[in-house]
Amino acid sequence: MSPTTPAAEPPARPPADRSPSPYGPVAEPGTAQPITEGTAGPAGPAGAALSHQVTAGPATQPTGEAVATDERTAGRGRLAAAAAVTVLVVGVLGAPLGWLWSVLAPATPVVKSGDGAVYGQAQPEQPIAADGWFSLLGLLFGVLVALAVWLLLRRHRGPVGLVVAVAGGLAAALVAWQVGRRIGLAEYQRLLDTAPDGTRFSKPVDLRAGGIDLFLGVLPMPYGNLLLAAFAAAVTYTLLAGWSRWPSLRPEPEPDGAWLAAYPSWPAGSAGGVSSGPAGATPAPPAAPEPPAPGAAEPPRG
Repeated sequence: MSPTTPAAEPPARPPADRSPSPYGPVAEPGTAQPITEGTAGPAGPAGAALSHQVTAGPATQPTGEAVATDERTAGRGRLAAAAAVTVLVVGVLGAPLGWLWSVLAPATPVVKSGDGAVYGQAQPEQPIAADGWFSLLGLLFGVLVALAVWLLLRRHRGPVGLVVAVAGGLAAALVAWQVGRRIGLAEYQRLLDTAPDGTRFSKPVDLRAGGIDLFLGVLPMPYGNLLLAAFAAAVTYTLLAGWSRWPSLRPEPEPDGAWLAAYPSWPAGSAGGVSSGPAGATPAPPAAPEPPAPGAAEPPRG
């Protein structure tokens, strides 16, 4: 090219379409379009309606965190209600337990004297038998309470179930003690007040190896064989949790063949076990026998 030859001009671009767009002005190719802060969407009536829907939609619906918080709060409320009802029911069952204790344990014979009632024997065995019967019944009742809580409250197995079993056993023992010792107590008090000296009668069952004492002079604390029902419930529930075959302590569905989809190297039919063959090697189905060729001799028959 000589210095006098003018340079070739680039071809002219076709004129851009200047027709109005419902979505606002269209920038020409190669030019930067400024972004205006606060633009909610396309221009025009349709764009304004769409922007209003997108902006107003999430504000009218609760967020996922709020829904999860409400569900957790409701679940804790149901759990507390179920635990309280279970402890109350177990505590009420202490009434028939106390009646059974008063029937099985022997009453203690006493003699009315000027100073009150004294033992009719030098070394009576009836008070010891009453403590023994209460201890045996408390241990058996604690075991039954732990089994019932474990089977009925399957969804709340764990620390919550353990606390419910222990609290229920303790409440039932307190109720049984008060119910059993009050059976026949009114008649005993009447004879103690009105009977002449030398009258022989029986004293209702009561505990000598257990009761309630004030801790620091303020807080009532049970002690002795009143704690045996709660102790038996705690030991039994802990053993059930230790022997459970489920890590979550709750019944879990048995695995099926669906989980084998994540392991394509395992045969589809080996849901009950693990194949020992090479990875990816599946047994091929037996091939059907080929038909005999035309004119081939038939195998001998007979």
